[in-house]
Amino acid sequence: MVASSVKILLIEDNPAEARLLQELLKQAQSKEFSLVHVKRLQAALKELHQDSYDVILLDLTLPDSQGLSSLPQLINHAPSLPIVVLTNLNDEDLAIEAVRQGAQDYLVKRQVNVEVLVRSVNYAIERKQVLETLRTVNQTLQSRVDERTAELVKAKELNQFKSEFVSMLSHDIRNPLNTILLAAGLLQSSDEKLSKEKKHVHIQIIRSAIKNMAQMLDEVSLIGKADSGKLQFELCALDLERLCHLLVEEAQLTVREKQLTVVFTSFGEFSKGLWDESLLRHILGNLLGNAIKYSPPGGKVEFELIGQGNTITFRIQDWGIGISENDQKQLFQPFHRGENVGRIPGTGLGLAIVKKCVEAHGGEILVNSEVGVGTTFTVTLPVIK
Repeated sequence: MVASSVKILLIEDNPAEARLLQELLKQAQSKEFSLVHVKRLQAALKELHQDSYDVILLDLTLPDSQGLSSLPQLINHAPSLPIVVLTNLNDEDLAIEAVRQGAQDYLVKRQVNVEVLVRSVNYAIERKQVLETLRTVNQTLQSRVDERTAELVKAKELNQFKSEFVSMLSHDIRNPLNTILLAAGLLQSSDEKLSKEKKHVHIQIIRSAIKNMAQMLDEVSLIGKADSGKLQFELCALDLERLCHLLVEEAQLTVREKQLTVVFTSFGEFSKGLWDESLLRHILGNLLGNAIKYSPPGGKVEFELIGQGNTITFRIQDWGIGISENDQKQLFQPFHRGENVGRIPGTGLGLAIVKKCVEAHGGEILVNSEVGVGTTFTVTLPVIK
């Protein structure tokens, strides 16, 4: 709707024609018009920067701008402001092209009277308002389409991931189940032929397979809780150095079997802060376990605890098989295992769990690795007080 008082910026280098338009507007009875007159395009751009207007009347022949070149500059400065171009009798084709390029209407100067001028100004303002409304609606619709498209793509990726997840889980559970079935079958069918030692070995195989299945289901359950936001987070005061020493001690059986050396060092202040011990055990236990598992016999693993300011850093470095750049891109995806792990056992869930636990603690995890050289994982967690 056009306001009862309309403010016009007239860009016209001819003073006589400017006065004529001003006089015509004074004669209008339907509403009040106020007019500011400038003679050059640059003066008009400056005026638009300093003040607001309802409509522009633009002469297409100016001392500092000719033809249609004025239009894009005015539209860039005031994209929502309607423009009516003023032409001479022989410039009608140029005026029509101006409308195609963004002007709302045109007037032939020698044919202008009060009614024509007022009608054109009102028409330009209303047409521009409609166009702006349509543009806003289109932008809103486009935004909704983009959001919905993103949701559909995400849902498709999630469904694909769930299918792959279930497929891999089924495959990895089937292996220990087959082991249990085979060992149990041997015990049942050959019970009288087996020695006591053989029976003990088969029972141990069954127990180990059951333990692996239970561990895998626990890990899958933990990832599921993290994805659904149900991962429990229980903070308490904790002696971080003591926890790290305990984890190193718990890994000693494997360390001795591989004749490895695990060196733990700590620097800085650790007395303040609250931590979730279970999440820290998942993070450090998995990283330390991987460093040991993928190191060659007789190698070394360094485990550092660094307290600095409001953060705690855990750094675990090995000189093992390393991780390729391609594998690093999918390192924290459930069930993903490195292309160079060979027959080294693992579920491919450990690093996915580490990532979830680090995120639950509000921290970040970085990896630096090279195949055949080794791997360093750096976990930085904020100190929660």
